[in-house]
Amino acid sequence: MRMNKAVSMFALGSLVTTVALAQKSAVQSIEEYRAMLQDGNPAELFEAKGEDLWKQKRGPKNTSLEKCDLGKGPGVVKGVFVELPRHFADTRKVQDLESRLLTCMETLQGFNAAEIAKTPFGKGEQINLTALATWISAESKGMKFSLSQSHTQEKVFFEVGKRLFFQRGGPHDFSCASCHGQDNTRIRLQDLPNLTKNPGDGIGFAAWPAYRVSNGQMWGMQQRLNDCYRQQRFPYPGFASDATVALGVYLGVNSAGSASVAPALKR
Repeated sequence: MRMNKAVSMFALGSLVTTVALAQKSAVQSIEEYRAMLQDGNPAELFEAKGEDLWKQKRGPKNTSLEKCDLGKGPGVVKGVFVELPRHFADTRKVQDLESRLLTCMETLQGFNAAEIAKTPFGKGEQINLTALATWISAESKGMKFSLSQSHTQEKVFFEVGKRLFFQRGGPHDFSCASCHGQDNTRIRLQDLPNLTKNPGDGIGFAAWPAYRVSNGQMWGMQQRLNDCYRQQRFPYPGFASDATVALGVYLGVNSAGSASVAPALKR
């Protein structure tokens, strides 16, 4: 009896080890695949387009975005990405990169920000907005996140974002924390970082915008958050809504000290 039990325990241990090694091998293979593609990351095409759009005279006012203030003064791009979202005095709002670009496209170029916000991802000016965000994020690659919490609204948005992160709902009673609230979790072969604390360089918030190899699309943070809500079976939040910006503040503050690798490459 003892011998049979010992054999069973040995067999179970061997099975667990085999499964763990298989999972590790699969994850390593995915990482190697990403590394191979990184030298030719298709995001580079969006970077080039974004830089061109920044300098190009467009819109009803036939003006470029070179006077757009993303937080460090008109026209300054380098280093802004790792400090967003933040409060802007002119709009009296906390804005992330994409919502701030909407403001500049409307005030400087004459575009209708509300219409762009209603446009589906991957269509019309939304494509250009993603390209702009890709280039701007690339200008801060390797820099460490340091979001301000000095303004009252920035603190409020952090707390709202935290509550939204843990808010459960929908038909499956999911929240953001269901997938990203603890260490060492995975869905299928995808590692799920713990976003309630600093997940490390280039992980989570520090990796978007990113090129999705699985669907051949470039995604900004707004689309990433929208897709998380989709997977939770929640209704989509509005593009550049206070809810998505608040989540960005919470995730960004938690990423303090992490280096940005955006635009990254994702499965």
